[in-house]
Amino acid sequence: MATAPIVIPENDPRNPVPFPLPRLAGPDQVPDHVPEALIRSTNMLFNPEFLADPYAYFSGMHEKLPPIYYDVGRMGNAWNLTKHEDAFFALRHGEYFSSASSTPFPRDPSDYFYFLPIEIDPPMHRKYRAIVDPLVNPQAVLKWEERIRKLSNDLIDAVIAKGECEFTEDFARPLPVCVFLDLMGLPQDMRDQFVTWVVQLLKNFDPAQMIPTMKIIGDYLKSAIEDKRKNPDEGMISRIVHAAPNGEPLSDKEIFGFVFFVFIAGIDTVYATLNNIWYWLARNPDRRHEMMADPDNINAQVEELLRVFSVTFSGRILKQDLELRGVQMKAGDRLTSILPACNYDPEVFPEPRKIDFHRPRKPILAFAGGVHSCMGAHLARLEIKIGLQEWLKRIPEFSVKPGAEIKYPPSAVVGPEPLPLVW
Repeated sequence: MATAPIVIPENDPRNPVPFPLPRLAGPDQVPDHVPEALIRSTNMLFNPEFLADPYAYFSGMHEKLPPIYYDVGRMGNAWNLTKHEDAFFALRHGEYFSSASSTPFPRDPSDYFYFLPIEIDPPMHRKYRAIVDPLVNPQAVLKWEERIRKLSNDLIDAVIAKGECEFTEDFARPLPVCVFLDLMGLPQDMRDQFVTWVVQLLKNFDPAQMIPTMKIIGDYLKSAIEDKRKNPDEGMISRIVHAAPNGEPLSDKEIFGFVFFVFIAGIDTVYATLNNIWYWLARNPDRRHEMMADPDNINAQVEELLRVFSVTFSGRILKQDLELRGVQMKAGDRLTSILPACNYDPEVFPEPRKIDFHRPRKPILAFAGGVHSCMGAHLARLEIKIGLQEWLKRIPEFSVKPGAEIKYPPSAVVGPEPLPLVW
């Protein structure tokens, strides 16, 4: 199928319009410039091999697939990158790669908005990051240490005498979500409802079914935004609502798109990482003991576990033609960096499946990179670090509950669920 040249529009968040480039999907919508030899149909998120062990699958991609291939399927057609160097390049070169229309969430064309700042390219992107960076930079997140440590111990207190827990519901979700709700200025008593909404959105791949959930979340956030207009506080929503970069207040569309994106992004990623880590710890007592015997190395331990258990992907659209590794891609092509696979690139991380807490430090892509690197990366690292410290101090010996069948549900955020543990 031939594709006409495409011009990526300058996205104006104050006057957002639906992105003009349709999402191609299926074998009958492969552009003519894509070589047949590079076409694959992995159906990755629903592939039984992937769902049986996603991280073995990510590692195996380097042997089984070309470093750049064109993946075709019902979720949409796109070039996939699995090499660390290529993803690193894509994440840092906005002159080639646009973040416009980078999220799959459906929106009403007559009431359109952009998810900010993820769907905005530089230099305008910086305007939005600067609003929230003071709340999530390395120095700012340190003020949450005492809260995270107390919350970790409160959650452990609730289950330790039982000798068992369902880790997802009893620790992995409430720990980061409770901190996030405090950061946002949202009510703790709605935690479970918020989680339900976001899980429904991220684990549903049918736009028709996503739309009702989008409306429910949107209606709630509109009311929260109005509340913060009248009752400002120190939370992130209030900061966004009352921001006036260069003396110009944000428009209603900007505020809504910004708050909506932060809400989704903050609720459903750290828990998956915690589940992955604890699942590994439960099956590897010798490595648990190694970590506990070397507490001063906790930062390196966290970084290596983040490398091995990355949970998300990163999408872009090509703004101009580009040749990468001899592969000719055209303006308008969609592209996905398979970040967990990139963190298993043997050219960058020798013996990539080996968890080595003394591995030489190299940039990992667990939180993407470049201007669109995850806003919550510093807070996430702190939550994982403290969660590990407090859990291993109080429940050093634990395992997966006998007879439990651990599954990875199809999701854009990769993690096992549920995760029943015993001690």
